[in-house]
Amino acid sequence: MCGIIGYIGHRKASEVILKGLRKLEYRGYDSAGIATLDGSIKVIKDIGRIDDIHRKKNFLQLEGTAGIGHTRWATHGGVTQENAHPHTDCSKKIFVIHNGVIENFDALKRELEGKGHKFSSETDTELVAHLIEEERGKEKAFGKAFAAAVARLSGSWSLVVMAEGEGAIHLSRNGPPLVLGVGKGEMFCASDVPALLEYTKSAVFLEDGDRAEITRDGFAVFGQDDKKIQRKAHTITWTAAMAEKDGYPHFMLKEIHEQQSKVREALSADVSGAVSLLRGEKQVAVVACGTSYYAGLVFKSLIQPRLGIGCEVIYGSEFAYVRTGSERAIVAISQSGETADTLSAVRLAKKSGAKVIAITNVVGSSLYREADEKVAIGAGPELAVVATKSFTCQIAVLAKIALSLSGEQKGIPSLALLSDEIEKLLMRASEIKKMASELAHQRDFFFIGRSLSFPSSLEGALKLKEITYLHAEAYPAGELKHGPLSLLEKGVVVIALAPSDASFAKTVSNIQECRARNATLVVFSDSDEAVSKSAFSFRMPRAEGAAIPILYAIPLQLLAYYMAVELKRDPDKPRNLAKSVTVE
Repeated sequence: MCGIIGYIGHRKASEVILKGLRKLEYRGYDSAGIATLDGSIKVIKDIGRIDDIHRKKNFLQLEGTAGIGHTRWATHGGVTQENAHPHTDCSKKIFVIHNGVIENFDALKRELEGKGHKFSSETDTELVAHLIEEERGKEKAFGKAFAAAVARLSGSWSLVVMAEGEGAIHLSRNGPPLVLGVGKGEMFCASDVPALLEYTKSAVFLEDGDRAEITRDGFAVFGQDDKKIQRKAHTITWTAAMAEKDGYPHFMLKEIHEQQSKVREALSADVSGAVSLLRGEKQVAVVACGTSYYAGLVFKSLIQPRLGIGCEVIYGSEFAYVRTGSERAIVAISQSGETADTLSAVRLAKKSGAKVIAITNVVGSSLYREADEKVAIGAGPELAVVATKSFTCQIAVLAKIALSLSGEQKGIPSLALLSDEIEKLLMRASEIKKMASELAHQRDFFFIGRSLSFPSSLEGALKLKEITYLHAEAYPAGELKHGPLSLLEKGVVVIALAPSDASFAKTVSNIQECRARNATLVVFSDSDEAVSKSAFSFRMPRAEGAAIPILYAIPLQLLAYYMAVELKRDPDKPRNLAKSVTVE
């Protein structure tokens, strides 16, 4: 969940690393640090956000043309300066940054303390520096010492290590992503591609078990047997401009507005391989987490009742406990393609012989590489921590698969027309902003919907709680009377999604039940009947099928965004959260 970056070349390393960390801050922002090599290694690190630390301590005072940097999302140890990365050994000559969790940390730490090593932080990362120091004491070359230290670890990690007297930066990957950037007379490494885009479009994605060394002249990758192996370079099609705000105050708002074009682009994705794999299957399992899980629920609603294909949507973190072991077809959904729980489920399913379809935004990600068939949703970089455009692009791709399976390809062009409706909704953002200003100081929110609007209710509640820190939950509208109705009273807000589909009449009845309990009703609907029963309303365009969850997601994203701004929260970087969840 942390952001890591390394550089070796001819530029001032601290400048490259500072820019890269700003691009990676969505991965964690409890603390940050940079170390550079200029004869000896100098470090600046502290708690807080990157630019706040920079204003206080000036990262750019660090000289040298090789360096490493880290932005932290705390796992081991509290948010303190001592726990900020990079971490070092007793000699203060080996420096390590890390993303992941070392599971045998306690046992190894006790062993090293017994040999006289002194630890200065609570983190599992510092352990790695001391392990390398211990192995180097056996008169091993640095690369061999690093490999020996890594061989003793269990858990998940992306490690980047720099040492005095070394002409290379050393890396290891086992779980969390780590990508190399190939330049001319310079090399880069990072957790994610946006940190590299200003300097290179040539990227090498390391795989689990890989160890690598980067120098000014290039890179070498070694397998688990410590023999050199080849890893192919990929050309990245994203541009550096895609990772900028383009005048918007926040990435989240920019990414909401990009949906007008991105949904159309997602519908141009090649789904033929996915369709071929699913054709003839009677049972499909969807594996995903968070927002991607809700997109999976839409897929279930599109294929199960229409095509008679049994579809179970399973949280990645729960798959190991509920799987039958006989799953034949898995649809795995992950924006980053690096979600640890989803990857774990995929690998378990593949061991039992399942075929996997990846729905992801990152070509070359772990999920993309490991799947039998893959579909890139084409949303482009999504740098706000919360998902917006990736959700609607996932639905667009899944809808295209469903329509293709049912032989209804003629319905795909009509989905492409959604861009016009999305544009019209975005042009009415001021209506949502006004609504947000009146709702932002309420405390409790219930979202309700039925059928294809229910996943959007779940997503609306998630967006609201993620970035406003207000209590929000979602239910199928018919489930309110099975318990949650007892919580409704004056001051509680119910946000109802009521498209004029087959579920409309029942949803209106549920709205009436909420109104009778004095809840504040906020209704999103294309129907006068539903809108007339609300304290606040937003008129939606007429929609059906997969268009419903896509269109209804847009105003709910805007509502959460403007409420967060009203409450002076940072919608791009909500507390305690990180973009890509790469630990289990």
